[in-house]
Amino acid sequence: MTPSRTMFWQIDNAWLLYLLAVFATRAFLAGVVLHSKVWRNSAQKGRKLYSKRAVGRTLVEIVTGQRILRGNLAAGIAHLLIFWGFVILLVGTSLLAVHDHIYPFLTGASYLLFEIAMEVGGLFLLAGIIWALVRRYIQRVPRLERTLEDAVVPLWLLVLACSGFFLEAVRLAAQRPTWGEWSLVGWLIAHFIPQATAGSIYPAIWWGHALLSLLFIATIPYTKLFHLVGAPAASYLHYCPPKEVEGELSLMEAGVQWDLAEAASLDACMRCGRCVQACPSAGAGEPLLPRGFIQAARHSLWQEHSPAADLRKLYTVPAPADGTSWYCTTCGACMEVCPVHASPFRAIGRKRAQLVEQGTGVPDLMNQTLEKLFNYENPWVANKRERTLWAKDLEIPVLKPGANEDRLCYFVGCTTAIDPRTQAIARSFSAVLKHAQASFGTLGDKEPCCGDIARVVGELGLFQEKVENCSALLEKYEVKEIVTSSPHCYHTFANKYPGGLFRVRHYSVVLKELLDNGKLKLKIPVNSTVTYHDPCYLGRHNHIFDEPREVIRSIPGIRFTEMRLHGPDSLCCGGGGGRMWQGPELRGEARMSEIRIKQARETGADILVTACPLCLIMLEDSLKTCGLEGDMRVMDLNELVLKSIG
Repeated sequence: MTPSRTMFWQIDNAWLLYLLAVFATRAFLAGVVLHSKVWRNSAQKGRKLYSKRAVGRTLVEIVTGQRILRGNLAAGIAHLLIFWGFVILLVGTSLLAVHDHIYPFLTGASYLLFEIAMEVGGLFLLAGIIWALVRRYIQRVPRLERTLEDAVVPLWLLVLACSGFFLEAVRLAAQRPTWGEWSLVGWLIAHFIPQATAGSIYPAIWWGHALLSLLFIATIPYTKLFHLVGAPAASYLHYCPPKEVEGELSLMEAGVQWDLAEAASLDACMRCGRCVQACPSAGAGEPLLPRGFIQAARHSLWQEHSPAADLRKLYTVPAPADGTSWYCTTCGACMEVCPVHASPFRAIGRKRAQLVEQGTGVPDLMNQTLEKLFNYENPWVANKRERTLWAKDLEIPVLKPGANEDRLCYFVGCTTAIDPRTQAIARSFSAVLKHAQASFGTLGDKEPCCGDIARVVGELGLFQEKVENCSALLEKYEVKEIVTSSPHCYHTFANKYPGGLFRVRHYSVVLKELLDNGKLKLKIPVNSTVTYHDPCYLGRHNHIFDEPREVIRSIPGIRFTEMRLHGPDSLCCGGGGGRMWQGPELRGEARMSEIRIKQARETGADILVTACPLCLIMLEDSLKTCGLEGDMRVMDLNELVLKSIG
């Protein structure tokens, strides 16, 4: 007898299944359509909606689990088992429908292969679910929540997987086919089921499994299982290139209008907690939980733009605690590890913008900082003249309006120009440029603030004003080439200002270029073991990882070593996101910069190098509080280069 399967064996009124399938599909599609409407209503149309590159990148992420596996192998394997088990079973069920209604091809060897594949798919799904439940409820992985929805969803999948195996076992027990052993698990269970009993209970088991499956499909858009649709959508939209959109900067920065990819990522979030695990603030024992801001933003988005309000009824969104938005360093670690490309710090930025607009809940020192920025073009002091004290007696060229297209404009930045410790960055870099005989100049006391601090704390009106004023000044001076001391200034100019006005680079990139073209010669050995701290806005936000390291390795005598957390996984120093201008209200169990200093010390390095004024301040201060001043030095990259120049 040829191996095959009879569809709807012992099932009466099979038409009812198709009727229920229509209702389940309509419920599913209605939820998906409502999601897409909410995204369109809430999001700024800032993405091209077709890209071959986006299709390719998305398929790679989905098929390989690339972002899921990175940094957490156990969770990644569990996810891949569930994903591939679900896909195999879905494809197999679809093939059965094709076999029954279009072309009967599942006979003989093809049917046996089908049986094996369905067994493997079921085992994948079962193993993945059990592993996920063990991690959440037995191992109790700290980053995982344990809400009602978190229990219902995997248990539902578990029941589906088990009922599928049991249904196959009952069918095999009743039919006793000679090829039954090809259904590995089902055949094993079938030996424990009497043939007479199997035949009588088969219809009930079949209908139970069918109803559970259809109800599962219908409820996907109404639980966190929408991740099945939302994750591929968020990934695809993330890789679609952005359009050039003018005049909506403040709306985008405030999150009043989300980017379409970001809106999709809010709904794709599974609350896996990777953002919490990666967050340096949470790691330092501070009360910031990035996941809470994503869920609050998603809930708010649905409340504002959906006629049915929030569809998810199994999960109650907890409001983030008052004041916790100010703990965020905007370092981007949460975005780096998120499997669906969500940006919790963008949701936090929206909350900050709302607080600033309402005039409530803003730290006192932050308000004073913004007032200084408005009145004196810097967040530090109530005196514009202090901006050029670093250059006293150095004969630094000062640019004049016009005729500067071929000269490099060194944009010193507020912190580098004013803070006594970071003034060494400006002096060292100027000395390096002179050594390389580079044609450069500064704006002197005319240099404005780029507005980064206003942007990150949510004072978007002030930021827009700084963009306009600074752009006008650079245009007046005909500046076309800018190099910055601060990664924060670099990021703001490169990504937040209108494009095409000028070319901007961070000084680490310029140092590498000077080395490559032979203008910078490093001859004097620096016999030290050196490690490098990646500034968040240079590394994660702008992917400048290699240039600083290549400059360090070019110095004779250097023994370079990496910290445990480096590159995209680097730990934030704690000075970004406006935290440098806040008071003692930011309290945790430890300081991020002290944690980082201890990580640097673990490498055995004599010198910890960084390329950001805020990092330099934070790390050097913590070197003192950790009592390690005699064991290690904190230096800026320019200072290290200058030692090798002599």
